[in-house]
Amino acid sequence: MSQRRTSFFDTNIEYIRGLGPTKAELLNKELSLFTYRDFIEYYPFRHEDRTQFHRISELNEAMFAAQIKGRLRSWERIGEGSKERLVAQFTDGTGIMELTWFQGITFMEKSLRLQGDYIVYGKPALFGSKWQITHPEMDILTPENERGGYFQPVYSLTEKLRKRYIDSKQISRWMKTLLEQALPYIRETLPHSLVQKFRLISKQEAIYHIHLPINAEALKQARRRLKFEELFYNQFRLIKQKLIRREDYAGQIFTKTQLLTEFYQHHLPFDLTNAQKRVIREIFQDLRSGKQMNRLLQGDVGSGKTIVAFITMLLAIDNGAQACLMAPTEILSDQHYTNLKRFADLIGIQIAELTGSVGKKARRNIDAGLQDGSLNILVGTHALLEDHVQFNNLGLCIIDEQHRFGVAQRAKLWEKNPNFRPHILVMTATPIPRTLAMTLYGDLDISIIDELPSGRKPIKTIHRYDSDRLRVFEFLRTEILKGRQVYIVYPLIEESETLSIKNLMDGYESIARAFPEYALSIVHGKMGWKEKDYEMQRFKNKETQILVATTVIEVGVDVPNASVMLIENANRFGLSQLHQLRGRVGRGAEQSYCILMTDYKLSKETRTRIETMVRTNNGFEISEVDLSLRGPGDMAGTQQSGMLDLKVADLAKDGEILKYARESAVEILENDPDLQSPDNAPIRSHIEHLRNNETNWSRIS
Repeated sequence: MSQRRTSFFDTNIEYIRGLGPTKAELLNKELSLFTYRDFIEYYPFRHEDRTQFHRISELNEAMFAAQIKGRLRSWERIGEGSKERLVAQFTDGTGIMELTWFQGITFMEKSLRLQGDYIVYGKPALFGSKWQITHPEMDILTPENERGGYFQPVYSLTEKLRKRYIDSKQISRWMKTLLEQALPYIRETLPHSLVQKFRLISKQEAIYHIHLPINAEALKQARRRLKFEELFYNQFRLIKQKLIRREDYAGQIFTKTQLLTEFYQHHLPFDLTNAQKRVIREIFQDLRSGKQMNRLLQGDVGSGKTIVAFITMLLAIDNGAQACLMAPTEILSDQHYTNLKRFADLIGIQIAELTGSVGKKARRNIDAGLQDGSLNILVGTHALLEDHVQFNNLGLCIIDEQHRFGVAQRAKLWEKNPNFRPHILVMTATPIPRTLAMTLYGDLDISIIDELPSGRKPIKTIHRYDSDRLRVFEFLRTEILKGRQVYIVYPLIEESETLSIKNLMDGYESIARAFPEYALSIVHGKMGWKEKDYEMQRFKNKETQILVATTVIEVGVDVPNASVMLIENANRFGLSQLHQLRGRVGRGAEQSYCILMTDYKLSKETRTRIETMVRTNNGFEISEVDLSLRGPGDMAGTQQSGMLDLKVADLAKDGEILKYARESAVEILENDPDLQSPDNAPIRSHIEHLRNNETNWSRIS
């Protein structure tokens, strides 16, 4: 069959010798591998060291796996029905061990050779006084494999593939066949100067040794080269987008500052921190540059982002433009509206809120005010994106909690002004580790508010076990007697909403019994927003002293009088979630507390999470620990958005490589933006060969 193809790497995988159409179809379905390119870029997630052999007499429980040469002395079936297993006796002269199979017994028994010499590989475990390997890998001993000396790549597989006898060894065999053909087609994708400067191996060698390393050093160098390249192209693309946007998209110029000066002198209710002042300067510089601003404002819970947002809005309004603020939920939108209205009323500017629950009449008024320009600020949810929402001159969009809004929504806001793209300020209260911010938001300029407003006392965080509950309740009572309020939060139970509610209700009842003299509020995910809002407002108005809730309050209401956050089963929460919840207290000038309740049995990772919370209030430090524990995919919903299309690099560990990769990309784009120099030809030709929609520019082309 003749095959039209644009390049060698677009060839269908069924043409790999020994693979064929049936298995190709299986790999299409199970692993989304369609072309030679897909197959070669299906990197192993780890390698097993098969370079050395162990003796049975040297085995210990700490070994991840062991490889042993020996002879099969006998085997027998033991047990009946579903309990039946095959047990073989295996010796290497230094001891005897058992090899055990629970599945595929008949197939296995037929293939075993009595007194045959084998190499076995697997995790050794001690049963009584005897070593045992369950479902070992077995190869007949040959003059070739007797020497050992290779690393076995381990690929992610599915159950279906295993059932069809496609394992890592099989993938590795096909890979070897394909790489022998493919190597001449693999081009260098980095400038010679970078390869030399960072002592990187060639792209060809890297691809070969990531799959079939000859030794540990070759594997290390292959990973290093591929990580650098991946992060280099990730940064190159983002920085290029940033430069294009700076050159191509003009922004309205905001230079007048009368409103701002008046607000500063007569209405600002508190002094700004140095961090807030620095951030406002950075924003003002953007707004008067004539280029469209795209800035990410990071600040921990309670660091004072709202006032910075308001001051930025004043700059837009003073220069004849309108501003909008978009939040992910109605509760958050209400909160922003309430906070901003307080300031707007002081200085006499018009502000309105638009959410799904705004009535028709109010909508008509809002639409009229937006179109004639008399309405200066619009706060709301996704409702802001609707087509009928038309501004007279939208000059500034502020987006809260960026990871809940995609790039498509940002683009929709840009279209709300046909003459100039509005300036964009994205605010997030989820501290993002530096490495993640660089790879996710590398096309945005980043500002950070890294100090709390004066008068705020750091929250004291304490870890208590279930057996301390009476003491903890006593402490809550003393805080309530001082006139303070308390949050008690229960985790959502992944397996079932019913269980979560039961857990919450049981907790609610035991708290009602423990505190009969106080009024309680309850909030959970099953309630409608009106009920939730009613309960939240009762708590806010001090009609109830204790708010019992699931995590719906994670992003939520300001209650400056609440001074204690008690988190039940704290081991069931992630670090960033615990930190977000803790940020609900400490809003007033009083000393606040966060109490983490767990039972005694905690995993090592959970202990690290709890200890980190007790040790520090710094959101950025917490986010770094979180990244190292969970990996980037789980943080800030990045995996779903496809923004983090990384195959080899690990942001939790490769911060150093990322730093050099970014610096290199910046330097090249500053000195040679059109890639005209001969040294940068590999970058130019590589990008030209790639498909336009590719998000990861380090792909093979």
